Amino acid sequence: MAKRKVWRSRVGGSDTATAPRRGTPFIGIDVGGTKILGVVADGITANFQQRIQRPTPKDPATFADGILAVAEELLGEFPSVAGIGVGVPGLVDHAGVLHYGPNVQGVLGLDIAGQLMTRFSVPAVAENDGYLTALTEHRLGAARGHDHAIVVTQGTGIGGGLIVGGQVLRGANGFAGEPGHMLINRFGHRCACGRDGCWEAVASGAGLANLARDVVEEGKGSSILEAAGGDIDSIRGEHVAEAYADGDPDAKEVMDHFSWWIAQGIGSLIALLDPSIVVLGGGLSAVADGFIEGVSEQLTPAIVGGDHRPVVPVVAAEFGPEAGAVGASLRARDFVING
Repeated sequence: MAKRKVWRSRVGGSDTATAPRRGTPFIGIDVGGTKILGVVADGITANFQQRIQRPTPKDPATFADGILAVAEELLGEFPSVAGIGVGVPGLVDHAGVLHYGPNVQGVLGLDIAGQLMTRFSVPAVAENDGYLTALTEHRLGAARGHDHAIVVTQGTGIGGGLIVGGQVLRGANGFAGEPGHMLINRFGHRCACGRDGCWEAVASGAGLANLARDVVEEGKGSSILEAAGGDIDSIRGEHVAEAYADGDPDAKEVMDHFSWWIAQGIGSLIALLDPSIVVLGGGLSAVADGFIEGVSEQLTPAIVGGDHRPVVPVVAAEFGPEAGAVGASLRARDFVING
């Protein structure tokens, strides 16, 4: 009698003797602060058969309804879906319950996976969105082949995933991978989480705007302020990028400060985890020409023993806005195989 093939999930878990056939569809959903992106993919590659985007509900009471509506729409077109994966920004436990998210204020104790399975009778799993982005980059992208890596995603906030020993770290509760909330300057800017001085407050899209406002309050940055319509409170990261692209010296000063702060946080992560590569993703990785090079140039002094250890390359992520949704489909397939 032939021995049955044993499959093992690459994110860990018990062995099983069965696995979905190649080409079996899985739903991957990535929930952001403004939009919910859903794809139907094979859970193995980055290829997807369908992609839809819907606005994220602003009312916490209807937050879950937005996720369920995207899943229902995709299931209507692909009824043979074998599993659903969802990524959300915040603290998601091993059971798929969102306990808290700084950028989804008011959504507390939401059993995302449970609601999906109850509504659709399809296996479902929910994870932190940074974890899923790191899973995508590790399996299919810039961190492929690296057993020790850091993936940082910079958008409105900062997400990320930590790859240790060839697996994306989940932690005791499933909450690992929140680098944006490392305390980096106790007397710094207020973060979306309510604390002062988080790394996110100076190294995300919101952080870039904070640094630009600092320069404007010093009486500089007229081009940045003009791009924001003359309202300092309306300054956003893209206004800095616009002025920087035009060669504005004040915008360059802001970008230099921004790169320095990013290097400080990455330096701390390198000291803690000793990775072989750092991957920067999210919309800010392409905010300006030479941005990643600027971070790399300031990295060595930010690491303990920086002159006496191998250089850790900082590279751009290979996946853009679909990274989280693709990662959700990968995790959904893993979940069906091994839980």
